[in-house]
Amino acid sequence: MAFTLTSPVFSNGDVMPQAQVYSGMGQQGGNLSPPLKWEGAPEGTKSFVLTLYDPDAPTGSGWWHWVVVNLPASTTSLPEGAGSGRGGLPAGALEVRTDFGTPGYGGAAPPPGRVHRYVFTITALDVPKLEVSVDSSPALVGFMVNHHRLASAQITVLYGSGTKSP
Repeated sequence: MAFTLTSPVFSNGDVMPQAQVYSGMGQQGGNLSPPLKWEGAPEGTKSFVLTLYDPDAPTGSGWWHWVVVNLPASTTSLPEGAGSGRGGLPAGALEVRTDFGTPGYGGAAPPPGRVHRYVFTITALDVPKLEVSVDSSPALVGFMVNHHRLASAQITVLYGSGTKSP
């Protein structure tokens, strides 16, 4: 079985629903992390890391919207709002600082102009825990993930000028 990441509220290539768009910075969204489900993790998976990244942000290095580490290997889904303070993150999971400057989910918030890609990635790791804190940078998490990655699965959704959210 292939390692896959899915959501009941969008599919790969869809426009991000308004419920998942940021609330602020000129955006009028719900800022709720989406419900996500994954299956087919490789043998030897000891934990997962979940990220949301915008490679099109005009920063020269993209924009990290959500970083969740230390998801137990037994975890196969997250409910809507789990990264938005509504509960649903499993015991031991940790949200680290995003490019908004705080931990937690931050939805799509592109500046006026072109459509941006928002890439949700679940990565299976060969270690039960990454030794990071809520103040760790997404770059540090990425460095550690790349050393312990077994497999990754992604969904990319779109948002920006000219898109219409469902």
